[in-house]
Amino acid sequence: MSPALSVRGLNVRFHQDGREIHAVRNVSFHIDRGETVALVGESGSGKSVTALSTVGLLPDTAQVTGAVSYNGQELLGASKTVLQAVRGNDISFIFQEPMTSLNPLHTVERQITESLALHQGLGGAAARARVIELLQKVGIAQAESRLGAYPHQLSGGQRQRVMIAMALANGPELLVADEPTTALDVTIQAQILELLADLKRREGMSLLFITHDLGIVRAIADRVCVMQGGQIVEQGATAQIFSDPQHPYTKTLLAAEARGLPEPVAADAPEILRTEDLRVWFPITRGLLRRTVGHVRAVNAASISLRAGETLGVVGESGSGKTTLALGLLRLVASDGRIVFQGQDIQGLRPAQIRPLRADMQVVFQDPFGSLSPRMTVAQIIAEGVGVHGAPLGQDPQDMVGQIMTEVGLDPATMHRYPHEFSGGQRQRVAIARAMILQPKLLVLDEPTSALDKTVQVQIVQLLRDLQQKKGLAYLFISHDLQVVRAVAHKVIVMKAGDVVEAGPATQIFTAPQTAYTRALMAAAFEHKTLSQIPE
Repeated sequence: MSPALSVRGLNVRFHQDGREIHAVRNVSFHIDRGETVALVGESGSGKSVTALSTVGLLPDTAQVTGAVSYNGQELLGASKTVLQAVRGNDISFIFQEPMTSLNPLHTVERQITESLALHQGLGGAAARARVIELLQKVGIAQAESRLGAYPHQLSGGQRQRVMIAMALANGPELLVADEPTTALDVTIQAQILELLADLKRREGMSLLFITHDLGIVRAIADRVCVMQGGQIVEQGATAQIFSDPQHPYTKTLLAAEARGLPEPVAADAPEILRTEDLRVWFPITRGLLRRTVGHVRAVNAASISLRAGETLGVVGESGSGKTTLALGLLRLVASDGRIVFQGQDIQGLRPAQIRPLRADMQVVFQDPFGSLSPRMTVAQIIAEGVGVHGAPLGQDPQDMVGQIMTEVGLDPATMHRYPHEFSGGQRQRVAIARAMILQPKLLVLDEPTSALDKTVQVQIVQLLRDLQQKKGLAYLFISHDLQVVRAVAHKVIVMKAGDVVEAGPATQIFTAPQTAYTRALMAAAFEHKTLSQIPE
């Protein structure tokens, strides 16, 4: 029996600015019917380009050679009519970020119906019934009530389920899932993986799963293809790849996990931050006079303390209040309760009074590309805070930029380049340098590693450890990646729906969690189990 998909000697070249970029080099692999094959590698290794080239979804600037056959039918060089019949009908895609893949102006019903109308000619009541069936199939509760919802009205997990429903609309034989869980919380990630495995069994589909997370691969794939620099450097059965990897790059990927524990905090370390019953409630207003009829209780009575050289990990699912807690204690959103920063109660201070303290409290955001201005050079970005708060007496801002770039592992000779000229890990180092140049006492790190490859995550974690040890920094580390939190945090608080449901030393939280919710997070992170699989 021929495989569902066969790729042989695939090469993809792009011509850009007079240069030829050889993105995919002589790639060959196959997917049998009912099989899950994982395509694994770091960003830029050619995984997505390989998948998109199979059904002719690359731009016209791409030069594609080799052979790609689906059920024995050659797709490379096939007519647009043939390719359109295959796309979405026989081979469907689920992409990484549903918010960029779903149309923000169209309802869930309209977006799924569009695919049904295009491939099956379904409309009216029949299409509506099919949409409801699909939403139920992917586990969306009260599916009928969600038909009129827009993407922004759904959670991240719900949006990804809608994307899966769209991909399943026409009963494809092969599903291509391109990093479908990267931006999701660990519990939602486990649910999506369980859903895909269940759908594959029930629908008899084949699955091409693209990811940089080998932990996920172990849980879902039958075979693995490891890509580096546009080439498949190793492929084989999942068990064999994990137990006896042959290529040095595969061994590097398998070893790429934040390990160890942070250095102990000095017994006499001074307190940097303390909150007492911090509360952030957002009013819900209605009517012509905009009367307050209720509140969104984003954070309820959170009490934390943080010393110099100490890291407090804040974990929980999206919407649990993690980032809002950070914004509240930084006085970037209105809050109630006491906030003591370096011995001073800052809750009642006016903006002009709190501005001098801003240099001592800095933030590093999740997406380094989104938080860096594309119109400014790295030197301008890093020195921006110095321009606001002033350089220490006798110090030249450019010298300060060069020094901090060296400290975070960047070459000062690159300071006049722009963000797009750096890799993801380098951009995150730029963001850290921008915060560190002011020599802060408190650094809020909001998902600083979630957008990065595992190998780069390890580098950033080690950098943060080194900086903390050298400068005695206090970190508030927000993340849904519990493996990273375990490697950096001294203490952990677990948040759910605005409440701190558990708090304590990191070793205690990770080894003996007390609440069912915390146990569910741990199981999802380390065992890829869903909440329904966790015993009370």
